[in-house]
Amino acid sequence: MPEGPSIVIMREEAAGFAGRTIKHASGNTKAVDFDALAGQQVLAVRSWGKHFLIRLPDLALRIHLLMFGSYRINERKDGAEPRLSLGFDDGQEFNFYTCSVKTLPPDLDTQYDWCADVMSDEWDPKLALKKLRAQPDMLVCDATLDQEIFSGAGNIFKNEVLFRIRVHPLSTVGALPAAKLRELVEQMRVYAFDFLRWKKAFELKKHWLAHTKRICPRCDIPFQKAHLGKTRRRSFFCAKCQKQYPPALVKPARSDSKLRSQRTPPAS
Repeated sequence: MPEGPSIVIMREEAAGFAGRTIKHASGNTKAVDFDALAGQQVLAVRSWGKHFLIRLPDLALRIHLLMFGSYRINERKDGAEPRLSLGFDDGQEFNFYTCSVKTLPPDLDTQYDWCADVMSDEWDPKLALKKLRAQPDMLVCDATLDQEIFSGAGNIFKNEVLFRIRVHPLSTVGALPAAKLRELVEQMRVYAFDFLRWKKAFELKKHWLAHTKRICPRCDIPFQKAHLGKTRRRSFFCAKCQKQYPPALVKPARSDSKLRSQRTPPAS
């Protein structure tokens, strides 16, 4: 699933469509009235997390690329029908494939909390901390994927950031020390822009330290791999250098003497 930085790149590539007028629209989505789009001018292209947004005078279009979605500008994908195709008055076109398309009211500011987007200029780390502290029992592997807290973050973020800050994915938010919780919020933002820079340079995978990796580069031992949390997304982590908060509780085995003392009645 494309994560927030990839949608920012999409937004930047589509910026030139702002100000242009849709001449015709088509596709296999049933969520859009194609005739209603014709003649509407693109007022802005925006993004919120994993949502790509096209603002028009009468409505807005929300594109979510889901797991395998893609887009093409001024070209078509061979052998595939677009979910939505927008043709413009200057002959250019914007095509979306294997994605979710939805119409929204045009006033996006009343529908989106831009402060939750880790890549937004309006990102508010204090608000993210407040949201985390309100859910102390949440696992950090779920918290890093919560779009209401870290809009735009995905599974790569989760694995890489938790490895960076040496936190086990099954830690609970409320058990993290205050400094470690602040570090989590800070690094989610930092990693977002590292991701963006590496993605633009076509070298993102080269910088992965944990995601899909087999050996911990710090400890030189095999990574653990599991589908954890409510989301059951793949987690890659080191059982040695990523501390679990609170520590996993292992019930100690009772000694033979204790067992005997419990089974043998005291002498009269």
